[in-house]
Amino acid sequence: MSMPPRSRTGSGALLAGLIIALVVAVSIILLAASGATPTSVWNSFFPVHNEGGVTDRSTSVQGLYDIVFYIAVAIFFLVEGLIVWSAFRYRRKATDTELPPQTHGNNLVEVIWTIVPTIIVVFLFALSWQTLNTVEAKVTSDVHVRAVAARFQWSFEYLDGAAPDAKVLFTQSLPVGDDGGLVLPVGAPVTIDLRSEDVIHAFYVPKFLFKRDVVPGKTNTFSFTVEDAGTYRGQCAELCGKEHGFMPIVVEVKSKEDYAKWAGEQKQKATAAADDPNKVWDVKELVAHGQQVFNANCAACHQPNGTGNAAIGAPALVGDKVVMGPRKAQIDVVLNGQNNGKMPAWRQLSDVDIASVISYTRNSWGNQAPENVVQPAEVKGERK
Repeated sequence: MSMPPRSRTGSGALLAGLIIALVVAVSIILLAASGATPTSVWNSFFPVHNEGGVTDRSTSVQGLYDIVFYIAVAIFFLVEGLIVWSAFRYRRKATDTELPPQTHGNNLVEVIWTIVPTIIVVFLFALSWQTLNTVEAKVTSDVHVRAVAARFQWSFEYLDGAAPDAKVLFTQSLPVGDDGGLVLPVGAPVTIDLRSEDVIHAFYVPKFLFKRDVVPGKTNTFSFTVEDAGTYRGQCAELCGKEHGFMPIVVEVKSKEDYAKWAGEQKQKATAAADDPNKVWDVKELVAHGQQVFNANCAACHQPNGTGNAAIGAPALVGDKVVMGPRKAQIDVVLNGQNNGKMPAWRQLSDVDIASVISYTRNSWGNQAPENVVQPAEVKGERK
């Protein structure tokens, strides 16, 4: 069968090659201008920039990712290489006047492209199953913590044994800061129970190479051992509302000796507070602690200087009628929220935290509320 005449195609192939070369050159220039190096570009394809995880489970996850990545890279270059080679090798030339022999099916090729992908899928299935068993393995833990997620904050309850019947020894109500965060010992097995007070959240710390959903009405559990001391930052990784971006997690991993000392101090504080729930706190103590609570939980919306953010419906607290008004009204707002969730409920905070943060707002930024101090006992009495 003859074909209609056509113009030469040599210039078209040359133009395509020049365009590809230009795109590559511009990309390299832009990356170099941004400070990128070949190593940094390569590492950007891997979790935490190829630095590796810090738990006993992360090695298996990293290994699985590496194998999947390299297989994907090999397939990409093989397929794209064959496409480009075929396009140039079998392109129509000016001297071609007849169609080439038409091939309809090739048993050998069809068998190959069926068997090879099947082997790859079965191999990855087996490897993924093995990795999943490693990540999900339960161990006898020295430390049991219940991480409670609520819009838009984490709190951490330290337990005296395995949930659900374990007693709460003490609670870390602040997710970040010098007096907050999830504190763990290095080299010791840890079990984390995840619980949600409202919507679906997700516990995610990049250096752990692990993420798990926190589902209302269901307790998800995972175990691990952190192998390197340090500070590791994470974030709720499930879109849980407009302030989702302000729901961080800070994990502070201490030596076993420092952790034991810290845990002992927290137990003593919790015991002292439990011994006298009606203790009357000094206003300076409340305001100092309230500033920490405010910065960790409230400043993202109401701003550190209390000026608020009208764009997201967070009112200024400077001179606010609720802040300057009766204590009971502000306690109710903090405990139960208002405006259909624009101001979320903060019931997960302790009585001391809520009393402190209210006292802080009533004594800061020039506010001098007539009822300027709220005691924890008042918050306890208003809980329903």
